[in-house]
Order: sequence, then structure tokens, then C-alpha cells
Amino acid sequence: MVSDSERNNDKIIRLGLRPNINQFLILVIVNAFVGSMIGLEQTVVPLLGTNEFGIESNTLIVSFIASFGAVKAVLNLFAGKLSDKWSRKKVLVLGWLFGIPVPIILLL
Repeated sequence: MVSDSERNNDKIIRLGLRPNINQFLILVIVNAFVGSMIGLEQTVVPLLGTNEFGIESNTLIVSFIASFGAVKAVLNLFAGKLSDKWSRKKVLVLGWLFGIPVPIILLL
């Protein structure tokens, strides 16, 4: 008798774009959203700093964007190690739980 775990291990892995088109399309859509948000951040933050907070120094505004990128790069390394230990799904959900309230807090 074959157990369920043995049956699941016998799944055929299909390589290539055509057999995995749904996963590929999801990846393209997610990357488009992430790319547009990063582009938006680089154009909106200087305007927000000038109009809302009265910051006139371009160096200060650019340093905010650079510090965001540096912190994100370092945290990506830790998140990668953590996902190896816990699983990608758990790390993503944890990140979303921390990230979702941020826009709400900024609106208040």
C-alpha cells in the first residue's frame, strides 16, 4: 500500500514556460507592482518631503531614499536566512503583518 506522503513525492516536475505559465504570469504581475511602487517612492518622497515637511535640502531627501534601500538590502539577507529556517510562506505572512498597518498609521 502506498502512503499519501509517498504519492505526493511522485509528482512530476515540469520545466519550461508553457507548463508553468500561471506561475510566470503571477511573477510578472507582482514584479510590475513592486517595480512601480519603487519608482513611485523615488518620485513621491522628494515631493512629500518638500511640500509636507518643509525639507528643502535635496541631499536630505536623497539620503532618506538611500537609507531605505540600505535597510531593505540588509533585512532581505536576514529574511532569506529566516525563510530557510521557517519557510517562505511564514516569513512573507510575517512581513505582511508588519507592513500592512504602515499606510494606515501614516494616514492617521
